[in-house]
Formats: sequence, structure tokens, C-alpha cells
Amino acid sequence: MIALWIVLGVLALVALSTAVATSTRRRRSPGPPAAPAAPAAVATRRSTAVPPNAAPLAPEPEPEPGPGSEGTGAAPALRDRLGRTRGLFAPLRALGARGELAAAIDAAEEALLRADVGVETTTDLVASLRQRPERGADGVLSVLSGQLVEIFSENPDRSLRVDREPGVVDVWLFVGVNGVGKTTTIGKLALARRDEGDSVLLAAGDTFRAAAADQLALWAERAGAELIRGAEGSDPSSVVFDAVQRAKARGNHLVLADTAGRLHTKVNLVEELRKIRRVADREPGRVTEVLLVLDATTGQNALAQAREFTEAVGVTGVVLTKLDGTAKGGVVIPIERQLHLPVKLVGVGEGPADLVAFEPAAFVDALVGV
Repeated sequence: MIALWIVLGVLALVALSTAVATSTRRRRSPGPPAAPAAPAAVATRRSTAVPPNAAPLAPEPEPEPGPGSEGTGAAPALRDRLGRTRGLFAPLRALGARGELAAAIDAAEEALLRADVGVETTTDLVASLRQRPERGADGVLSVLSGQLVEIFSENPDRSLRVDREPGVVDVWLFVGVNGVGKTTTIGKLALARRDEGDSVLLAAGDTFRAAAADQLALWAERAGAELIRGAEGSDPSSVVFDAVQRAKARGNHLVLADTAGRLHTKVNLVEELRKIRRVADREPGRVTEVLLVLDATTGQNALAQAREFTEAVGVTGVVLTKLDGTAKGGVVIPIERQLHLPVKLVGVGEGPADLVAFEPAAFVDALVGV
């Protein structure tokens, strides 16, 4: 009897276990498949599948500016571009108001010489500093700033002359030795004058270097201006003459004429520049500017070039290039003080907007301003 009850109990336990397992499987079994989700909105721009071994796609090139579409842009701040020359005066500024007068004057003298102001001008400036009652580096900086402003005030007119007289073509001649940046200066000025409403024509008067004419052709295209050029080795004065006649026929009132980078120590080459000026001055032409382009990185050599060219062709103003890449920016000061030539333009970078009008107050502040 007992054995019967044991068998019945075991069977009951087996039945209960089977029922529990079946219930668990039913709860875990997945329900009916869900309805497919609505398709997402299709993007307007589909990505392109790229095969694994394919070369990466090159970015689309930026559109090239067409002739006449490029402007000069905003002019840069002079202080931002004269870091090397300005840095020479850092020891003087570091002395502050409590620095001794003798130490401040010595620091000023060293900075002026290293900035290529030259011995003559530096000696005169330092002698004047010693006679002033101001004390400390701040006082020396203040007096020096006033002295420089006074030097630049001797040449108040820094404008570029364009008469725009009916029937007359204004001619600007650009002179200077090789490598100073004459051709680039002409190109940047062509863009700037176009933006100011002038009708410009370019003359490739450097007939001894085909590369110079080719470079000027690129600038002419960028400025939307016509270029007159001659055969390699031809007479430069004839190219300038043809340019003036062409400008008169087309109604251009301004010719920018390049010249060969003639060494100022060669008498026959200087005579060639004189001939170009005489030819450019014939009716209907009128030379209103002779701009001497100098490389600021050459320092006192630039001053020697300015003397020779002024005597030869009657320079009316100076364009000082590469001022941002040198610590010799002080050469501006003796050019103005000793030669009484106004620095009209300075190059402080490679972009079209980096050829800017020279502003003496901004230059002095960039040099010695606190």
C-alpha cells in the first residue's frame, strides 16, 4: 500500500514539472512578426558608393577668378606686418618708466642702428634725445616718436598724381634694379586703380626679360587691362610710346609702364631710362609719377639706389616693398630725411591688398608705440 502511494506521488511531481516547463516556453516564444516600419524620407542628396579599392574622390576645385573679377580687399594693419622691425625696440619698451635715462638712450641707439636707420640719422636723433629733459624709457620713446613724426611731416603730399585732363594720358614710370618687385607692384596698382574707377593700360617696358612681360600679362588679365609689349630685346621707349598712343585711342587715361631693372651704376643704362621718360612725356603723354621701387630688405643699399635714380630720372616717390619680411624697415627714415623723397606706398605682404598707402603716424606707432 505504501509503495502504491509512493508511485502516485512521483507521477504527480512529473506531471507538475511538465506543465510548468510548457507554460514557460509559451511565455518566451516570439509573437507574430511586427509590421514593417514606414520607409524613412529619402534625402535630396544621395551618397555615392565607393568601391573598396577606388581612389579617393578629389575635392571640387574653387572657381578661378576671371579677368576683372578680383579686387584688392581690405588693407592690413601696419603694426601687424612690421613685427621684425618693431621687435628691435622691445628692449627699450621693456625698460619702462623706471628705466635709467642712459640705458634707455643706449637701447634706442642700438635699435635705430639695427633697423638700418643709418649712422648719420641715428647720430642726430640720439644727440637730440640727450638734450631733452625727459627721464626713463617712456620719455625717450615719446621724444623719439615726436622726432620721427617731424621727419615725415617734411613730405606731406603722398598722393599719387592723376590729372585726368581731357586729351592727355597720364603716365607712371616704375624704375628700380632687378628683383625689387617692380612688375608685381604694377600689377597690384593696376587692380587698385581699377577699383578706384581709373581706366588703366599696362606697358611692358622691360624688353630684356621675356619673363617680366609674361608676368605683367598675367596681372593685366587679372585687372582686366590691356597690355602693350614688344619683341624681346626691342627698344623699351618704343613700347612706352606705343602704349601711350594706344591709350589715347582707347580712351585710357592712365598708363603704368614697367622698365628694365637697370643697374644704377651703369651710365648707358641710366641714359636709357632718361630716354624712356622723354618719350613718355611727348603728347599726348604726360609723366605724372616716376616711382622708384626699393626692396626694404637691402637696407642702406636701397638708400644708395634712391640717390642715383633721383639724380637720373627725377623720382617723385618711393615704393618700399617687402617691408614685412625684414628688420631693416628703418631705412624709410633716411630716405625721407636725407633725400626728401616721400614714401608713397609700402608692400607688407604678397596679396593684392598688401600694397598700401604709407601712413607716417601708423608707421611710427608700429615702430616705437607702446
